[in-house]
Amino acid sequence: MIRFSANLGFLWADRALPDAIRAAHAAGFDAVECHWPYAFAAADVVAALEDTGLTMLGLNTRRGDVAGGENGLSALPGRAAEARAAIDEALAYADQTRTGAVHVMAGFAQGAQAAACFEANLEYACTQAAPLGITILIEPLNHYDAPGYFLSTTRQAEDIIARVVRPNLKLMFDCYHVQLMEGDLSHRLTRLQPLIGHIQFASVPDRGTPDHGEINYQHIFEVIENMGYDRPLGAEYKSNLPSDQTLQWMQAYRG
Repeated sequence: MIRFSANLGFLWADRALPDAIRAAHAAGFDAVECHWPYAFAAADVVAALEDTGLTMLGLNTRRGDVAGGENGLSALPGRAAEARAAIDEALAYADQTRTGAVHVMAGFAQGAQAAACFEANLEYACTQAAPLGITILIEPLNHYDAPGYFLSTTRQAEDIIARVVRPNLKLMFDCYHVQLMEGDLSHRLTRLQPLIGHIQFASVPDRGTPDHGEINYQHIFEVIENMGYDRPLGAEYKSNLPSDQTLQWMQAYRG
């Protein structure tokens, strides 16, 4: 049966992270994931995970100067020390909370120098993560929500993974972002399966619950199951309603 992970960056985001973990468990999710958990003590997150029996699948490196418009550091030339400090922080938090993956955020940058910077920082991240058994993820973001973000397509991510050549470097395949930038989700998922470390979803174009819009998630979830992919899929959608009131889709797709 298909399994789902609650992305607590969007779901129950009005609650402290330990409380959001407990809410996700009560709602029937099989796992959780988050964006930036650093305001909460790792011990409190561990306690919530142990209470519920849930696993934290992934978390992100810090974005940098959010007020100044930054959205990641690892592709920014001249910022390697800050980028690697953010990687170290994320890996330490992931290790304490037994989180399986860290998404290394590239940031707003373009060009050959940015590419070299990003790949060098990914090599560093993979080296540091390997002894901990942690996977490093990279995620293409669409240019409507994140104009100027360094990584925007799965083809670009595929090329980066081929050049870095580390077994613990994988693709975060967010169906929402990929549909907006490239489409052809069924074939793209199947072809990229060996590179995929995590899958996320939301409706397109409004990034809402996955029961409307231009993606037929009944079909996409069947494609994913037929691929043999058996890890929980990340529900990373936005809603103006309380999260508990948005979950009709989950029972429908499980049924």
